[in-house]
Amino acid sequence: MRLHRAATTLTLAAALLLGAAGTTPAAPPGAVRPAGTGLAGDGSSGEGPAADGPRVAEVEVPPPAAARPEATTPVGTVITPDGRVHLADRHGRALRPRGLNLGKTDTVTEDRVAKLAADGFDLMRLNIQWERIEPRRGRYDTGYLRYLDRILGWADRHRVLVLVDWHQDVFGPAFGHNGMPAWATRTDGLPFEPNPDDWFSDYFQPAVQAAFTHLYDDADLRAAQAAVYAKVAATLRGHPSLLGYDLFNEPFGPIAGDPSDPADQLAASIRLETGRLPAMYRRLIAAIRSVDRDAWLFVEPTVLVGQGVPTSLPGFTDPRPGADRLGYAPHYYDTAVESGADWDPTGGFIEAYEAAIGRYPTAHRLPVLVGEWGPPRATTPGNAELVRRQVASLRGFASSWAMWYSCAAPDGAGYCVYDSDGTPAPGKEPAFAPYATAVAGAPRSETYDATDGGYALTLTADRASRRAWTWLELPASACPEGVRVSVTGAGRAVVREGPGGAAVLLPAVRPGATVTITARPAVG
Repeated sequence: MRLHRAATTLTLAAALLLGAAGTTPAAPPGAVRPAGTGLAGDGSSGEGPAADGPRVAEVEVPPPAAARPEATTPVGTVITPDGRVHLADRHGRALRPRGLNLGKTDTVTEDRVAKLAADGFDLMRLNIQWERIEPRRGRYDTGYLRYLDRILGWADRHRVLVLVDWHQDVFGPAFGHNGMPAWATRTDGLPFEPNPDDWFSDYFQPAVQAAFTHLYDDADLRAAQAAVYAKVAATLRGHPSLLGYDLFNEPFGPIAGDPSDPADQLAASIRLETGRLPAMYRRLIAAIRSVDRDAWLFVEPTVLVGQGVPTSLPGFTDPRPGADRLGYAPHYYDTAVESGADWDPTGGFIEAYEAAIGRYPTAHRLPVLVGEWGPPRATTPGNAELVRRQVASLRGFASSWAMWYSCAAPDGAGYCVYDSDGTPAPGKEPAFAPYATAVAGAPRSETYDATDGGYALTLTADRASRRAWTWLELPASACPEGVRVSVTGAGRAVVREGPGGAAVLLPAVRPGATVTITARPAVG
């Protein structure tokens, strides 16, 4: 579970920097192409929307009911007119998976993967640690590797994408946390005095600072880290569910000067992101690419980005043949909330984050996958509003996200997304809202009104819109009675509704047309 961070120092560091600074349409994946529905060559006019405004499309609803798509690994990216980079499949659809984090210290079972899928999520950020893979130097735990392979097998079965997260908190178990194995921890005999009231301040301890320095600088540790990354990649390659790897969770490094001084923290973050950290990322990219050329590889900035501090990371090149498969995976936490405060909507957190977060991925044409976000609990008015605002914010800049964390506790305490009975935790329901996970067209806007259950996706039609299906996730928690789907602006539409979702094809739409797909609760 996450605990609170040193909110004051990180917020001050953020403030310092901001102050300075005609084919047969593809069937819905996993479903049978409808027969006898006149999708091509049926003599219809194929006219677009009427000149005087959008009209409700003629909707065909052929059997059978829609089936959830398989977890198709993205093969490229598409850039929408707003400049955002989306993951894309072979049909040219913009993919926007959403999900949860699992596996940090608990056991992942098939039932948990199945529940994630049943609740409308199609992404799992799977937290793994080097210490569990190589507890003794040069000796890989084959049982744990088989366990990871089984998890991806379950994800294959339940059509969930998996982002494997190389997780660490405060370096590793030598300091009472998780990540790097004890044998790879070199402290130079420097002291470590844990703070039971503020785990994040443990990063500032001299022994922890030394351990990070050695990890980045020592040739034997560099080689061992690259080898274990390649070992995991060789074990998991080929799974249809494997999206890729988050290369290093919440990277940290040595701080010259006073670790409690916000200015020194900020300077250290910039030095790390322009020196040791990109060098490590290049080594790990090369290691994974030596055995797997298909997985997507995501780089993380330091944690200061969560407070709206722009990253100083450089761009990266991908040695795989063809187009790069690289992405950007920041986190989205308000440190005041992590320290126990109720969120203040007037504090400017979301505005500052949005102002800074887009610069790096836009400059380097990278899809954004927010690997962690969410408050410890959302039963207070401010934190409930934070969840609502973050969901809306993420729609605007992220291609994908994974909320922290898939666990159950009374009122969703301890960052759990579920209440103790397994239903969405109070205040965290917006994360379970309907969404479009695959859009045949350029996504423009997406809204959901929890008061009346109405959902709407607006897109600009393109070449993919006539031949590929747009898939809507419609979770039972938000749509318990099912939905009715309507389409405007498309001329004619084919809709396949079923438990948990709906697929929409626009065989006669005019490229460039504005199309709105609406799902409302079924009545009567």
